[in-house]
Amino acid sequence: MRSLLFIPGDDAKKIAKGLASGADALILDLEDSVAASRKAEARRLVCETLKAQGASGPRLIVRVNALKSGEITADLDGVMPGGPASIMLPKCEGGADLQHLGALLAVREAENNLPDGQTRIIAIATETPLALFRLGSIPGASQRLEALTWGAEDLAGAIGAEANRDASGAYTDPFRYARSLALFAATASEVAPVDTVYTDFRNEAGLRAECLAARRDGFTAKMAIHPAQVAVINEVFTPDAKAIAHAQKIIDFFAANPDSGVVGIDGQMIDKPHLVQAERLLARAKAAGLA
Repeated sequence: MRSLLFIPGDDAKKIAKGLASGADALILDLEDSVAASRKAEARRLVCETLKAQGASGPRLIVRVNALKSGEITADLDGVMPGGPASIMLPKCEGGADLQHLGALLAVREAENNLPDGQTRIIAIATETPLALFRLGSIPGASQRLEALTWGAEDLAGAIGAEANRDASGAYTDPFRYARSLALFAATASEVAPVDTVYTDFRNEAGLRAECLAARRDGFTAKMAIHPAQVAVINEVFTPDAKAIAHAQKIIDFFAANPDSGVVGIDGQMIDKPHLVQAERLLARAKAAGLA
């Protein structure tokens, strides 16, 4: 996955546009974008969409309400008959929350004749101050975990920040810290690190710059809030031909010379950490159908 597009779960027209957007995954939302009075309708429409789409089209993820919300039982009961690919857990506060959700999913997989463990989990892991202290408990907590992302909007409200970006548009220190910890937690868990949304959806240059910075730092995907953002995200997070060729050259050399430690390739000193990077890049390229 390169692009994960949020769609309000109670809006059929936006769901239809999302399905045609080119996003690798849709996040059918039952949480923040759906009013309390519309939760039941959103569950019904999301389940209907899951059943209609099946395995075709983009990957379908459902963002449920938080474990402490009082809504998650109804959310899972409403959407699990449709067999979502993944459940996105907001306000995840560590490994225990992942285990709790995993137990809830296991029961509903059995009730709906779904394969045990089929439903994966994507955690939003920085939306509360407590969550930051518990990121170290996430690695190894659940085999269902497939990706980890971070959020700046809820965290800003939780800590009472007047803003999460400075005048230049860059994140301020508390949020850069949360972003870095989320990246480390994802890679320590050996799951995909996904960058958060860019809310100024009409600012294509700003989006591109943020995508490039995220890719540079190790993120492999980014969430979107508008279909217009998908093309830029897909472009930036798709390895280009030059990068693929360079990665393949590194992999081929170490395959042919397994006892080598350091080698010069294309004017660069390359060692085993570069091999790991090359393997990851090539895996992303294969997922995008380019290698």
